[in-house]
Amino acid sequence: MRLDLLTEPVDGLDEALAAVDAFDQVLTGGLLRPQPAQAAGLMELADAVAASPLAARTAEAAEKAAAGAASEDHFLTLAAARTALLGSVHDALAARVDEATGRPREDAPATDTAGQQAPNLLAAARSWLSDLARAGWQGIDHDVVSGSAQVVSAMLPDPKLRRLATLLDGFAAELAASCPGASLERIPVRRWADLWARGMLLTLPGATAAPATDTVTGRLLPLGVDLQEHATAAQAQVHAVLEPADGGTPRLVRASVSAPKPDTVLGAGVWQLLRPHMALLAALGEGRSMDLTDMPVTAEGDLIWSDEHARPGEPADPFATARVALPTATTPPTAPLDRHPARLTQPVFLEGYTVEQDADDETVTFTLTGRRLDVDTDRVPTAGPLTPKAVAASGACIGLLRWDAGRFVLQPLAVETTVRKKTVAVHAGAWAGGTTDKAGAKLEKAATDAVAVLRERAGRLLRK
Repeated sequence: MRLDLLTEPVDGLDEALAAVDAFDQVLTGGLLRPQPAQAAGLMELADAVAASPLAARTAEAAEKAAAGAASEDHFLTLAAARTALLGSVHDALAARVDEATGRPREDAPATDTAGQQAPNLLAAARSWLSDLARAGWQGIDHDVVSGSAQVVSAMLPDPKLRRLATLLDGFAAELAASCPGASLERIPVRRWADLWARGMLLTLPGATAAPATDTVTGRLLPLGVDLQEHATAAQAQVHAVLEPADGGTPRLVRASVSAPKPDTVLGAGVWQLLRPHMALLAALGEGRSMDLTDMPVTAEGDLIWSDEHARPGEPADPFATARVALPTATTPPTAPLDRHPARLTQPVFLEGYTVEQDADDETVTFTLTGRRLDVDTDRVPTAGPLTPKAVAASGACIGLLRWDAGRFVLQPLAVETTVRKKTVAVHAGAWAGGTTDKAGAKLEKAATDAVAVLRERAGRLLRK
């Protein structure tokens, strides 16, 4: 692992992000009556893609928008230009990570964008997003935001449109909670612009098509699990190496499971909501591999998990996998619309580093071969035994390399540390399949009691 490559500047990256930021400020003020500063931001976006196939269309769209005369097609072009810029940033960073890890990346397959689903609904969604661009984040009110309600309601019954409907529904909920925009002290400019641009592109026919899938057979060697929690939902994403049964090259894959949750279920209690939906979590907690037979997988390396295609295998140490199998595994390609710096998540293994921990804010930094790498201990879930203290005392780490706030950071998934002169592995997902650990068992029991009470109350309401 060459940390020097992760700390050196990437040519053109700052300029591309500056153009994105300039356009995002344009959306903040809105394009109903553009001001000179907004016209300058639009021109900066157009100049940034001047050498691309989008050059002529973006220049026209920027000119029309600066004059307050942009159509929906012009807004769509601006969204495409912004997405292309962030895609170029993603590709440059991904290439730097590939060079630093020495792992090859699989070629992206051709995408099939044929087909058109409910063109009237897609046009209605595009119209609402265009209204948002005209109003700007500072100009949103409940009348503007509520315009998505009928579109979302009409889209949700159609599985082909559910991806876009879910995005619009969540986006509208965020905006509604922030109305009126004129009174906002802080606006999540990048996030809302990301959601707006993604929504615009998903209104293109074929953009919401299901990804092409294949099947794989072989041995799945888990590396670790990334647990993400929301007040009403939770997701566990297992990162692993797949060794094909035919002796082919090992590849990095992911397997995800999500479940709704009440906001009273916290910490280790989340696992009992996820566990029934994926046998892989039990194998992860037991330190076992999984034998897969004809498991569906996308070209991007996402296993479409089904317990029918998997059975528990032999014991497998994630640190042995990280040392032996991970360096030779190929990295899957990224889907075109997912090429965004925030989506950059690469499993890596580090050892032999020294650790520094700030005495004031307890931030952790690894230093290897004279290079420093910030460790994002805030992402370590409370639903496992891994803690910032264990990370600070570690000598080896399996983690996810991410790009955050202009720099690479490491999210720990598991560490090796020394306890009473013995090397001990501590995993963020150690409690995924259940635990006898006193702290974990106590938290699970509290969550079980909370779920039992909620189910009893729900039963009462249904009986009434």
